[in-house]
Amino acid sequence: MSHTHHKAQAPSHIGCGIITCSDSRTKENDISGQLIIQLLKNEGHTTEHYEIVKDEPSQIRNAINNNLILEAIQAIIINGGTGVSKRDSTYETVNAILDKRLDGFGEVFRFLSYEEIGSPAILSRAIAGVSKGTVVFALPGSKNAVRLAMEKLILPELSHIVGELVR
Repeated sequence: MSHTHHKAQAPSHIGCGIITCSDSRTKENDISGQLIIQLLKNEGHTTEHYEIVKDEPSQIRNAINNNLILEAIQAIIINGGTGVSKRDSTYETVNAILDKRLDGFGEVFRFLSYEEIGSPAILSRAIAGVSKGTVVFALPGSKNAVRLAMEKLILPELSHIVGELVR
């Protein structure tokens, strides 16, 4: 079957969990997390859970696991902690819990990012995959990176991916 046929049969409303990984953000100044929530809402998706956790592997893992057990959540979108600094641990934490990886997500994200910002795109360790039947995306924490990933990759394919997972 073609991808257009699969997309046509995909669910139109996806319940999402949003996790911001940051040592300094609060719900009042989490521009990237709020942007994800707004962009999802604009497309008819819902935010079933939203939280901010420190950039600590155990806190990130716990937040992911708490979202994975919620029946209303079919997708988890994480922002922050995907760089290469000592404190950035989102990539390793997400990578460890994935059952299947969507390598194309990170590859295409870096390509699109390169078109916008040039060579600093190689510092991005955006990653996506499936864990326990739920799609998980991890994005850089910058507002521009979030907008790029959401508008060019996640929103166009979110329903399709979730539809594939429930087939």
